[in-house]
Amino acid sequence: MSSITLKNIKKIYPITSEEVKQNKKAARKRKEVAPEPDDGFVPNLQITDEGVVAVQDFNLEIKDKEFVVLVGPSGCGKSTTLRMIAGLEEITDGELWIGDKLSNIIAPRDRNIAMVFQNYSLYPHMTVYENMAFSLKLAKMPKEEIDKKVKEAAKTLEITQILDRLPKALSGGQRQRVAIGRAIVRQPQVILMDEPLSNLDAKLRGQMRSEIIRLRQKIDTTFVYVTHDQIEAMTLGDRIVVMKGGFIQQVGTPQEVFNHPVNVFVAGFIGTPQINFFHNVPLSIKNGDYYITIQGRDIKLDDRHQKALKEKNQPETTLIVGVRPVHIEMAEDGFTGKIEVSEMMGSEVHLHIDLNGDDIVAVIPTANMDLEKVALGKDFTFSFNPTLIHCFDSATEENLI
Repeated sequence: MSSITLKNIKKIYPITSEEVKQNKKAARKRKEVAPEPDDGFVPNLQITDEGVVAVQDFNLEIKDKEFVVLVGPSGCGKSTTLRMIAGLEEITDGELWIGDKLSNIIAPRDRNIAMVFQNYSLYPHMTVYENMAFSLKLAKMPKEEIDKKVKEAAKTLEITQILDRLPKALSGGQRQRVAIGRAIVRQPQVILMDEPLSNLDAKLRGQMRSEIIRLRQKIDTTFVYVTHDQIEAMTLGDRIVVMKGGFIQQVGTPQEVFNHPVNVFVAGFIGTPQINFFHNVPLSIKNGDYYITIQGRDIKLDDRHQKALKEKNQPETTLIVGVRPVHIEMAEDGFTGKIEVSEMMGSEVHLHIDLNGDDIVAVIPTANMDLEKVALGKDFTFSFNPTLIHCFDSATEENLI
């Protein structure tokens, strides 16, 4: 069995008392000005007298042969969690079970885990064949068996023709295949991947995603994959684990997380282009039904929202309302704004619409459409289906249903 169970996992990086003071001072200063998106600063990370809490209260069960993706912004603790599973980072508190073995103090080499790193980590003086065979030689496996395993892995990854080359003679995509081949040749219980595609260009990333999906179908093992790219998370994972500030925000299938985000952070992180948010939206009750008011327009919520809000006896309040760009449609009547950016993508056009100061992004199919209607500077009228919106409490930022 290659299931993995993490129970109440915590990771604290010790720092000196002087470093604590400096970091707290810097954190307070940074909070005075909103940080730029994805700048690596994570104000939710706790700085205590013990040190920086990188991962906290992490509980997750990964099934045998499941492909789980840890996703989140820089500094959220996803790579630290992966390294704790591998044994490259010591677990401060909690339990790590691999199969039926408590693995906190088991040495990395004894965990039967293989890891694929972001920078490939190939030995430059060894050929592809020698790189893939190296761990098997250390295990003193017979030469015939080593040769068989290396060639089988090379065939699976379609790199048989480059077995005699050195890493410097390979492209980025070929190097990544070799790194994956070096991992699977050992037939490990678990394969860990730490942002393995981040050094590749967009086209190669797409190709490698497809190859990893095919690879997963060919080998019976458990995958834990780390990325900051939500497209990789959505396309690769059986389940995805969205992290922020060392905490798990949501665990679910890609479709569950996309369709039912538990809070504003998850809704904003998952989905491309990013979801549109309307802030300070009044939630009112009229004749026993719930309505929201966006820029002066009353919208009656759908039956799903009505039922959930009535069951919890939700009082009138203010909301953050999320509408995904793909759910915005051209309309004769609705909200009207001015197109400030029009990005032609071929089968669709991405519009940035100024709606009384709000930047609204819409994804509009171009088939059978007069493109003049979506030209820069044009007025654009749109609507959206109330059944597809997300309503978050303004105070807690949690989804109301």
